[in-house]
Amino acid sequence: MSVRTKDTLGGRAAIVGIGATEFSKDSGRSELRLAVEAVRAALDDAGLTPADVDGMVTFTMDTSPEITVAQAVGMGELSFFSRIHYGGGAACATVQQAALAVATGVAEVVVCYRAFNERSGRRFGSGVQRREPSAEGAALGWSLPFGLLTPASWVAMAAQRYLHTYGLTPEAFGQVAVVDRKYAATNPAAYFHGKPITLADHAASRWIVEPLRLLDCCQETDGGQALVVTSVERARDLPHPPAVITAAAQGAGRAQEQMTSYYRDDLTGLPEMGVVARQLWRTSGLTPAGIDVGILYDHFTPFVLTQLEEFGFCKPGEAADFVAEERLPLNTHGGQLGEAYLHGMNGVAEGVRQLRGTSVNQIPGAGRVLVTAGTGVPTSGLILGSDDRG
Repeated sequence: MSVRTKDTLGGRAAIVGIGATEFSKDSGRSELRLAVEAVRAALDDAGLTPADVDGMVTFTMDTSPEITVAQAVGMGELSFFSRIHYGGGAACATVQQAALAVATGVAEVVVCYRAFNERSGRRFGSGVQRREPSAEGAALGWSLPFGLLTPASWVAMAAQRYLHTYGLTPEAFGQVAVVDRKYAATNPAAYFHGKPITLADHAASRWIVEPLRLLDCCQETDGGQALVVTSVERARDLPHPPAVITAAAQGAGRAQEQMTSYYRDDLTGLPEMGVVARQLWRTSGLTPAGIDVGILYDHFTPFVLTQLEEFGFCKPGEAADFVAEERLPLNTHGGQLGEAYLHGMNGVAEGVRQLRGTSVNQIPGAGRVLVTAGTGVPTSGLILGSDDRG
């Protein structure tokens, strides 16, 4: 892929299976077992068997290696296996890697997965506790001594600048939380099923790191999610309508760091998502007007607003009003704020459900879905579409 030219991946692969465990705060089983359960469920959904799989993709922050999951599920030989770095920024990139393998003939059926005990085990929200010497650790060394030890504190710096630049109050972030929780309230799989919130609830929630309140921060979740990718041609013979990978992209910006890119000229945007946005629009030939549903990575509410602005759905500083007016259906599963925090993989699954017409919060006529991965880090995105020839 080039950041300046259209690529040729779009339309050559599709997501044909989705599977997940329950989302909880204490799974009571190993991360490997969660991965295996999710992968088996995704294969069953796709109408495929473990013997059909010859590729695997996951994240670097994973305790269940590809070969171990393959063995536990009962797969045979693998011709492709890959891991993507940068935490939640990898979510859509796992699908891109799978599509690249399928499109080039390196593999025929690729499983992407993510599974962790992120609430009962290691909690990412606890921040930096121990780190081996590395270039990434050196970059963090400019922020940690001043008390910026957690993801919330890293995001709060950019969030405060955003509010100052555009003359807004923290209520702007509350718009995202309210919309996410509205959809989670009607989603039986969501942790906050039956629990919508109001702007008043948001404003009353306790400060975590100003200007972020508790309800601006995503959950910590135990669970697993898996996806199955194969060619569009093969997908047409499987049980469900394929979610065609219309475009896929990764992006890192200038002066990029992990969550602490404070030495850029401007802190009010997400340049790495801008790279992704330009490539998705360029490759798909679409514009924001062509998107029916947005599944935007929401580990923290402020970065949902800046994503909308980077993708051109609205002008800088106008995203809070855009969300409040519900001009685009957002995070119809409840997002990571309302459904579960699975590093964005559950968001990809929701995109597939919208195209199948099986979401619990189905948007009528949904034919193009934008899905994004983690923000503040090198990231990725997808445009998923219906099979126009199916």
